[in-house]
This record gives sequence, C-alpha cells and structure tokens, in this order.
Amino acid sequence: MIRLGLAPLSGVAGAASKKSGVNRMNLAPMVVIVLCSVISGYAQAQYAQAQAQDSNSAKLKADAENVVNIIGGDKAKIQTYCQFADLSDAMAEAIHEQDTAKAQQLSEKASELEKNLGPEFAALADELKNMDPNSQDGQEVGAILARLDEFCGH
Repeated sequence: MIRLGLAPLSGVAGAASKKSGVNRMNLAPMVVIVLCSVISGYAQAQYAQAQAQDSNSAKLKADAENVVNIIGGDKAKIQTYCQFADLSDAMAEAIHEQDTAKAQQLSEKASELEKNLGPEFAALADELKNMDPNSQDGQEVGAILARLDEFCGH
C-alpha cells in the first residue's frame, strides 16, 4: 500500500474498496491528483490576484500622472484645483470639529468644483476611494498628486 501521509484517507479507501470494488492502489493516486489540482488552482488564483493588483496600481498611477498633466497644463483648472484643495482642507476640519452641516455645505461646493476639473479627475477620485492612502501604492499615488499642490503653494 502507498502511504502519503494521508492516514484518514486510508479508511476511506478501504471503505470504497469494500463497497464499490475500487482498488486502494487506484484511489490513492486519485486523491493525490485532486489535492494537487486544488493546491495548483489556489496558487494560480493567488498569482492572478497579485497580477491584477499590480495592473490596477500601475493603471491608477498612470491615471494620476494624466490628471496632473491635464490640470497642470490649464491655468483655469489649476485655480479650480486650488479652490478644491482649500475646500477639502476646510471640510476635513469641519469633520474633525463634528460640524456636519458645515461639512455637508463644503462637500456640495467641492462637488461642483470637481465637475470643472474634468472627467479624468472625477474618475480618479472614484478609484481612490478604494485605496488605502497608507499603503505603498497609496503613498506613490499621493506623491504624484502632491505635485498639484505645488501649483497652489501648499
């Protein structure tokens, strides 16, 4: 009998051979094949997930670069972005002070300004909602976007 460290399965193999006439020698390789395919599938899924995450972060960084180039190349958009950044700071302060009415009012103004920054900015803002700003990717994207703050003197 082949022993693969699957002691609990030897009872199953014995029961299967008694009930169905399946040879234990044939069952052990089948169990190994099933386990290997499950482990292989898991490893492939983990690899695919890592590749997708790398691809998403690369796309996000490219999108951030694009937004910086679009806004940085347009004086009106730079001014709008600076107003947006000031509102964002004021909104964070209102939230910290638990002034929800003020935070809501500032949020509405920021939404109006966001529309003037273009669809690329809005799309990037949506994508960033799911990113941890403290992660490596979050910090890298933040550094790209910090170049916009330089236009505002921040």
